[in-house]
Amino acid sequence: MCFGIFQDYYSTIPEFKKDSSKIPLIGTLAQSLYYLGAPFSAGLTKKFPKYQRHQIWVGWPLCIFGLLAASFTNSVGGLIGTQVFLYGFGFVVLTYPIVSMVNEWWVVRKGMAFGLISASSGVTGAFMPFIIEALLNNYGYKTTLRACAVALTILTAPLLPLFSGRLPVAENYKVARSSWSFLKRPLFWVYGSAILTQGLGHFFPAVFLPSYATAVDIPSIQGALLLAVMCIAQVLGQFTFGFLSDKKFSVNSLSIICCTAAAIAAFTFWGLAKSMALLVVYSILHGFFGYGFGTMRVAMGRAVSDDPSTIFATYALFVFLQGVGNILVTPISAALISGPTQKDAFGVGKYGGMVILTGASSFLAGFLIVLWLSFRFILSKCN
Repeated sequence: MCFGIFQDYYSTIPEFKKDSSKIPLIGTLAQSLYYLGAPFSAGLTKKFPKYQRHQIWVGWPLCIFGLLAASFTNSVGGLIGTQVFLYGFGFVVLTYPIVSMVNEWWVVRKGMAFGLISASSGVTGAFMPFIIEALLNNYGYKTTLRACAVALTILTAPLLPLFSGRLPVAENYKVARSSWSFLKRPLFWVYGSAILTQGLGHFFPAVFLPSYATAVDIPSIQGALLLAVMCIAQVLGQFTFGFLSDKKFSVNSLSIICCTAAAIAAFTFWGLAKSMALLVVYSILHGFFGYGFGTMRVAMGRAVSDDPSTIFATYALFVFLQGVGNILVTPISAALISGPTQKDAFGVGKYGGMVILTGASSFLAGFLIVLWLSFRFILSKCN
């Protein structure tokens, strides 16, 4: 969530002006590494389960070193190499052993557990934008990045020894071959297409809401507030929909509700927003429903395969597909954000195309699932 704050700040630094078009890459590529690296990190974790803790101890210092190295660079390219690739690679290496451990410990409430993992970023995001905003304004990006590295070290180091799987791994343990038969099921590709489509517009609000707020003369500190509100709503939404998916509510119905609500919110509360109040409402709705859709990955995995051992694989693949949309944020935004700010226009003119894509991608994702259900219904009637 804080990449939007960093992006807004980096855009004001004179020495970064010549590479200003590359600044959005910092946030989008860093997040994309987490998504696109999911199948590879998850595959490594599954193939070498006795080295899960080693993966954590490799990824963790890479994250810290990435932030520290970024604090010594004076170019956008340097930030991309450090804050993006070093930190992003470390984060994806660190994450999936932890996800695998949660997958082992939680069985009945797996959807809720994975929802809480996804929502954990929202917990810190509820207050971190204010801290980052204050640090950037008072001390600059170099001191801020060093402070983040120190905080990451102090807050997470005591927790690392506590991570462990539910069952010890024997020395002669042989990994059971995963069943990939779910790839032959049309439902997997329907869900995958919906996730990919939703991802094309899902990430814009977290990156560009602070800039949008600035365009309508809202102070930057209130732009940080929008991200904090979105984070709080994200936590509630991902917990709620994860809990509901465990209660055997239809994953199709929950997904359609999430996508439809997020689409309506984008077309109305964001596209027409000229005040802080409407942007706050949008942040709540997008956080709750837009991020709530991401929690459906576990329930979708259960729907496409009866084999519990495939949940980890389907989860990683669905994360990867959402990441395709994430990495396209920069080229798409470069094409869509154009022209001067027109406060009376939809999306204040400059951001109109982005708002439309955000709403349309969510709507189309839900429509794909509706189309599949309609096809199945017609097919059942014909038979």
